Amino acid sequence: MSRRAFIRWMLGLFVMIGAATTGLIYLLQRSVNSQSVVKHAAEQPLAAPKPETPETKPAPINDKEPLLSFMILSDLHVSVYDPDTIKHLKEAFDDIKQFESPVETVLLTGDLTDFGDPDGYRELQKVIAAYKLPPLHANMGNHDYYDIWIDKKGAFNKDTVPNGKTDWQSRERFQKFFGLQKPYHAAQINGLSILMLSQEAYVQEKPEVGEGAWYSDEQLDWLKTELAKHKDGKPVFVMVHQPLPPIGSDGGSHTLIRAKLFREILKPYPNVFVFCGHRHQDFQNGTEHYVKETFHFFHNSSVGRVLNRNFQNEGKNKSQGLYVQVYRDHVKVRGREFSNRTWLKEADWNLKLTK
Repeated sequence: MSRRAFIRWMLGLFVMIGAATTGLIYLLQRSVNSQSVVKHAAEQPLAAPKPETPETKPAPINDKEPLLSFMILSDLHVSVYDPDTIKHLKEAFDDIKQFESPVETVLLTGDLTDFGDPDGYRELQKVIAAYKLPPLHANMGNHDYYDIWIDKKGAFNKDTVPNGKTDWQSRERFQKFFGLQKPYHAAQINGLSILMLSQEAYVQEKPEVGEGAWYSDEQLDWLKTELAKHKDGKPVFVMVHQPLPPIGSDGGSHTLIRAKLFREILKPYPNVFVFCGHRHQDFQNGTEHYVKETFHFFHNSSVGRVLNRNFQNEGKNKSQGLYVQVYRDHVKVRGREFSNRTWLKEADWNLKLTK
């Protein structure tokens, strides 16, 4: 199958399953216009540069100082075929480097590259290596499994999927890059917990998941165990990639699949903050970005491609993320425009913690 025919097939599938939320249309349309064939370099060890060990932060002397401050970057989509994605990531890192307030860690919530292939990770590695950054923590999104669509000639080929590749290889590539034993992990920073959840399978292993986030019993049991450590009421920050479906239902393609169980696990803990990516929605387009359930649920925008309500990349110069500050009795979440280093008044929340 030709690349153009494959793209048409994928776009048709995309419409059929309501897949506008990923920005995949933009990705595929751009691929149609590309005249060059992707050349995959031989697999070489790729790893994110290790940040310097941060200094131990003393406890705040008053309630006006945050316990923890961090940045959340979603949907980087780093690609050699879309230089804007690399430009936007550099804008975010440039802002973080000169930020007006502390940034003690940076969280990357899925879709790190467009295809999850060695070329994409190599570009991501180059960008990260050029900056002195705080510790990075990441999880996987659906695009981090996309290498199975690319054949030996570097063309998209649904007829030969998985093109000699596996979902396992995608997980291994991600885990090795970030030095992880599993695709999900916990980080403890200044006495507070950050839980990075990752989808554990894609269509090579589980065709029925589509672009959805499937979590195993093992991962959900791990989540339950981690949350049980926090009966003291301290806030816990949970990072996922795909958003949740409506309350009372399980999800499917483009959402968190085992959503009813996920919500049930979180229900006893009122000071849980869940952040997702995947939708790419501009903080300034009127889309709902915060929902209060038994926990606090935020939809982040995108670093790589900020989309309008029709899922079109009109704001090609935009690059957005979230900045979170945790205080003893409240949490502040603010939207950031990295391209011009400004705050977004449309994305500004100050939420009191439940005692």
